[in-house]
Amino acid sequence: MAVSAAAPPAAEPLPRSIFKKFLVMLCSLLMSLYVFYCLADRCQTLPGPIIAAGAASEEEEGGGGGYLGGSAEFPPWQAAAARRKRLLQRLKQQQRRRRQEAAPGEKMPAGGGGNRAGGSGGGGTAGTLTLLLGEGTKRLPQAIIIGVKKGGTRALLEFLRVHPDVRAVGAEPHFFDRNYERGLSWYRDLMPRTLEGQITMEKTPSYFVTKEAPARISSMSRGTKLIVVVRDPVTRAISDYTQTLSKKPDIPTFESLTFKNRTTGLIDTSWSAIQIGIYAKHLENWLLYFPIGQILFVSGERLISDPAGELGRVQDFLGLKRIITDKHFYFNKTKGFPCLKKAEGSSKPHCLGKTKGRTHPDIDQEVVQRLRDFYRPFNMKFYQMTGQDFGWD
Repeated sequence: MAVSAAAPPAAEPLPRSIFKKFLVMLCSLLMSLYVFYCLADRCQTLPGPIIAAGAASEEEEGGGGGYLGGSAEFPPWQAAAARRKRLLQRLKQQQRRRRQEAAPGEKMPAGGGGNRAGGSGGGGTAGTLTLLLGEGTKRLPQAIIIGVKKGGTRALLEFLRVHPDVRAVGAEPHFFDRNYERGLSWYRDLMPRTLEGQITMEKTPSYFVTKEAPARISSMSRGTKLIVVVRDPVTRAISDYTQTLSKKPDIPTFESLTFKNRTTGLIDTSWSAIQIGIYAKHLENWLLYFPIGQILFVSGERLISDPAGELGRVQDFLGLKRIITDKHFYFNKTKGFPCLKKAEGSSKPHCLGKTKGRTHPDIDQEVVQRLRDFYRPFNMKFYQMTGQDFGWD
C-alpha cells in the first residue's frame, strides 16, 4: 500500500513587530530620498545674483547646464558643492586682484576692497554669497558706531552697508551697556559672517554716554575703531524730545523739561536729552582708553548736505577703498535728507523709515537761545579736543 507524501507546513506570517520595523525603515528611506530631492531642487532656484554669477563662472570654465543644475557625470548635490567651492574661490581671487590693481597711494583694507562683481554698486552680492553659501566667520566687530543718539547713526550705518567690504548687524546689540553679562561669545554670535578682508561693524549710540563702555570695548580689543556721529546739541535735544513725544504724547513740554527753574534760567543737566549733548564731558571718558586718532567724528549736518563727502572720510578711516560716492545718493525733498538709489542687496531706492525725519515741535526761541549759550563753552572745548569746528556756534 503506497504511503502519501506529507504536505509541507504552511509559512508562518511575519511577527507584527518585525513588520512595523520594516514599515518604519521604508518610510525613513522614502523621506531621505525626498529631502535629497528637495535640496537639489532648492539649489536650482537660488536668487538671481548667485545664479548669474555661477552661470558666468560656468561659461568661462567651459561647463554647461547652468549654475547648480547638475551634469551627466554627477548628481545635482555633488555638482552644487563643486560649483559652490569654485564660486567662493573666484570671489576671493577678485578681491586679491582688486588689491593688486589699486593705485600705489590708494588706501585699501587689510584683506580686500573694491567693487563687487559686475559693478561698483552696493555690497549685497558679497553679503548674499556669504550668507547663502554658509561661508565666512563670525567675528567680533573691528569698528563700532558708538554715538550719538539722534545724531544720524542709522543713516550712516545704512550708507556704509552699501560697501561690499562692510558687514553690519541691523539691530542695536546694546552689548556694552545692557547685555555685557552675556559674554563675548553671545556678542560674537550676533555678528554676520564675513569673508577675508570684510569689516564687521555694529552701532549702538548709547555707548558714547555709558561710563563703563570705553573700558569694556578696550578690554575686547584696544584696536577697535570708533565712530561718533555728532550734531548741533540744541537740535539734537529737540529731536530727542520729538521722538519721546511720539511715543508718550502726555509728557511735559520741552521748555518745562529744559529748566530746573525757568525764572533763574538754570538748565537741568540731569535730563538725558540735555546731558547727551555735552560731548566734551563724555569724550574725556573715552580718551582714557583710546587715542584720539582711533576715533572718527562725523558731522551729522554734513551727512545730510554732503553724504558722499562724509562717507569718503569714513571709508578712509576704516581703510576701505572709496566705493560709496555721489552716484549712490539722491535728495528726498519730502523727508529733507539724502536717500540711497540702491540699498544693500536691492535694486530699488531706499529711504529711512517714518520714524526718521519727524517734524519738530515749535520751541520758544528764548529757550533755544538759552540752550545755545549753555552749550557754547562745551562746544568750544569739544572743537579743541577733536581738532574740528562743527560750526554750531
